[in-house]
Amino acid sequence: MKIAVIAHAGKSLGGGLPELRRVLEAHGVTDPFWVEVPKSRKAPDQVRRALKAGAELVFAWGGDGLVQRCIDVIAGSKATLAIIPAGTANLLATNLGVPKDIEQAVAIGLHGARRKLDLGRFDGEHFAVMAGAGFDAAMIRGADDGGLKDRFGRAAYVWSASEKLRSKPFRAKIEVDGAPWYEGKASCILLGNVGELFGGVETFEDARPDDGKLDVGVATAEGLLEWGRMIGRAAVGTAASSPLARATKAHTVKVKLNRKVLYELDGGDRKKVKAFKVKVVPGAITVCVPSEAATAS
Repeated sequence: MKIAVIAHAGKSLGGGLPELRRVLEAHGVTDPFWVEVPKSRKAPDQVRRALKAGAELVFAWGGDGLVQRCIDVIAGSKATLAIIPAGTANLLATNLGVPKDIEQAVAIGLHGARRKLDLGRFDGEHFAVMAGAGFDAAMIRGADDGGLKDRFGRAAYVWSASEKLRSKPFRAKIEVDGAPWYEGKASCILLGNVGELFGGVETFEDARPDDGKLDVGVATAEGLLEWGRMIGRAAVGTAASSPLARATKAHTVKVKLNRKVLYELDGGDRKKVKAFKVKVVPGAITVCVPSEAATAS
């Protein structure tokens, strides 16, 4: 099997990339296609090079941002993705049961089960965990500003969230599978492929990344008091159970807004949009998972 490693050089786990090399060598992988990139956005070109060189298994070292960039290129190919969760946020790995341990993650990549996952597609780009417009994207942009996330880790998201809770909502019209579903104010629109999206909170209770659908949610909370009520409800149940939220499932989603807002994919902020369309791509990628996780699913 031809193996590639695409690594975010700024992310750390255990003994770092030298340990990853040692563990791979111990498993007989002595000369993989190996590339280290300084930023997640530099990964796609290197993944294309790896696939062109015949890579059948791609190890992605980093957080959800790096993994998403790899997934966007691998989607629809015959290659399989293995995750080494070395980033600040590792929501896809967490949802799939891939541990933050180099030895275990490598073993899963080389000898674990294979699971086909759906992906979402937003503006031509694939995502595996979530897409969001509004509050979540602004929070993520705030955590990235000035390198806060690199210096303070998860605490940067908490600080950024506290700053963005006072942001004014926008108005949205949302169509689900061709039919009107929601019209009114919104502070955040989320499209999830898995259940756990933020800090251990189960945002979508019965979400599955292989059911051929995306979970859609809209939050209407405004100001500290309403966000506090919604977060409190999420802590004891799911965010979608709050009276300040609404959720459904969809194959396609079309959104029109009254002003431009920032959007994000798998924790990576993008640009501001006033309208967008998202669709599910069933079984678009094969990912390495623990054998027991594949059996349970």
